[in-house]
Amino acid sequence: MKNTVLETGIGTEAEFFARGRRIAQRADRKERIPEAHVVTFEDPADLARLLTAARIGLFQAIKAEPASITGIATRLHRDRSAVKRDVDALLRAGLVSVETAVNAGHGNHKVVRAVASRVDLHVLIA
Repeated sequence: MKNTVLETGIGTEAEFFARGRRIAQRADRKERIPEAHVVTFEDPADLARLLTAARIGLFQAIKAEPASITGIATRLHRDRSAVKRDVDALLRAGLVSVETAVNAGHGNHKVVRAVASRVDLHVLIA
């Protein structure tokens, strides 16, 4: 993982399309478009449901050392099924990826990785 940032926060549909227009304008001017990962929620409650204390700790553990769900559960002393549910939620939100890796002599296994080296959280509740 290179030094990428994932931005997550609250936003409107209008802000989403405005960001797209700014990117298109840069492309039209043949300017470099910086790599960006952006996850936006319209409802602050949806963001609060996603980023529980357990999932934040899980994300930090994954970022520190990518591993299989079983390996992460063991390291965090959590039930594997609970970790799997939390990984699935983080995966749906775009905060982690799951890749298949070769397990020498034993087939394949899945490795959970953070999609960015840092997550910036922006929340404005008006």
